[in-house]
Amino acid sequence: MKKILALTGVLFLATAGGVVAQGAQVPFGSIASGQAQTVEMAADSLAIDQDNNTAVFTGNVVAGIGDLRLAADRVEVLYDLSSGANTGKIRSLRASGHVVFTSGEESAQADNATYEIENGNVLMTGNVILTQGPNALSGNELRIDLNAGTALMTGRVQTIFQTGGDN
Repeated sequence: MKKILALTGVLFLATAGGVVAQGAQVPFGSIASGQAQTVEMAADSLAIDQDNNTAVFTGNVVAGIGDLRLAADRVEVLYDLSSGANTGKIRSLRASGHVVFTSGEESAQADNATYEIENGNVLMTGNVILTQGPNALSGNELRIDLNAGTALMTGRVQTIFQTGGDN
């Protein structure tokens, strides 16, 4: 009898996992990545450090990267000088403090985030909340690969999926 109950429990979890997964989509999956992206920034202040190839925007920072919007208390811009020439190519954005990424009906909040522009990787850490329309996920870390169309949420993941049925 115990084996039947255990097997039933496993089948229920496997079936429920399949149903839940149907409501999920890769966050920001329609966002293009790469060096051709135009990045627009606005903030209360800007500090530039040419020795470290960085620019730090602080206070009410808002950035636009194509259809993606980023808001945070602080955003550090790291420039790519691998070619040896100062071309102004942005390698990554490191955001901290009340970080919010939005695109259409999708929104992700976290304490910190790094967006590697060329390879399309986004890492959000600390109190992550992802909303996609009526669905919501939370956890400690969210990794998104925009090019591969994959995402991984880890660290005590909790979710609410709306099935679209009448209650």
